[in-house]
Amino acid sequence: MSDELYLDAASTEPVGRDVIDAMLPFMTDAYANPASVHRAGKTAAQALDAARRSFAMNLGARPDDVIFTSGGTESDNLAVKGIALARMERMRSAAGPALRPRVIISAVEHPAVAESAAWLERFFGFEVMRVPVDSAARIDLAALERAVAVDPEHTALVSVMLANNEVGTIQPVEDVVHIAHVAGVPVHVDAVQAAGQIPIRMRDWDVDALSVSGHKFGTPKGLGALLVRSRTPIEPLLSGGGQERGLRSGTQNVAGAVGLAIALDESVAFMREHCASLIASRDRLIHGVLDVVPQARLTGDPEHRLPGHASFIFPGVTGEALLVDLDARGIECSSGSACAVGRHEIPPTLLAMGLEPSVAKSALRLTFRRPLSDADVDRTVTAIRRSCTALGL
Repeated sequence: MSDELYLDAASTEPVGRDVIDAMLPFMTDAYANPASVHRAGKTAAQALDAARRSFAMNLGARPDDVIFTSGGTESDNLAVKGIALARMERMRSAAGPALRPRVIISAVEHPAVAESAAWLERFFGFEVMRVPVDSAARIDLAALERAVAVDPEHTALVSVMLANNEVGTIQPVEDVVHIAHVAGVPVHVDAVQAAGQIPIRMRDWDVDALSVSGHKFGTPKGLGALLVRSRTPIEPLLSGGGQERGLRSGTQNVAGAVGLAIALDESVAFMREHCASLIASRDRLIHGVLDVVPQARLTGDPEHRLPGHASFIFPGVTGEALLVDLDARGIECSSGSACAVGRHEIPPTLLAMGLEPSVAKSALRLTFRRPLSDADVDRTVTAIRRSCTALGL
């Protein structure tokens, strides 16, 4: 693996040694249930509380906002389904059981959000409105305002991702929140791709709920959180002992919570120190690729994008063939979302941006959380040029 250059950080990141070292005692020595009243239980509870405080601080939230979960997918499901169902109950108690509530999402949401909305439609009769995006994958704020204005009293939720997983575009979340809140509608933000990469200020933005996933910033897979304000009505999806404010029953994973707090704290500190150099290496990579492959086009917003995210289309080749050829040259990357269970599918964000399927299937995504050296940039650019040539571009 030493000869491989890993450029697929948007899919997952390695677990840091400090994170492993911090988690280990809570799996071997301080392993007690944090709900237990004995000394060992109190030790575990104190560690859980400390992790919650640290985690909340780094996301601009309060400790009692934090609900620990198994990852981004569960967090998105709990937010979209839980908030929508709670508000549906209130709406139908006032307007009658025939009421058809609405949820509004963007056209480029992750499947964890989009499929949750579809589930609400299928089983509870919700109307799902999908707001279009422009050619850079930025949400159409005027269209969102019109969608909310159609029937604000019966709109249960607006859900928008903070940063797109396929093309790296950062959405204008504060504008989204303003539009929704003027109409009295709560907002959920999927921040899975953004946490640890760009500053997040949940309460300053007045966001009602926000999802994160630990393995995107250096924890073991299967760890995440939903941050949700106490003012926001939400129904639990799991029934049980009432842990995590009654919203996520089950004995808490103390070691996991500690790992989340440590990994996020390290990522935020690294971001503050190295963001400028990360952006500079990203831009060198983008310019290098566009220089050596004239047919290539950058996808996503050229300015408002994640600092370690470079994505392209290469009309005339398929992304799958390009990935295979680059892998043979020691460059490990992807074509878009890593959540398609191993299938090579056309990135749906590119279709929502207006690209033809034949063009969208040529997508390539290069993502990294550490600045690339000049040698790494040159190596990647050279590999892409040679792969494109070998594939007949």
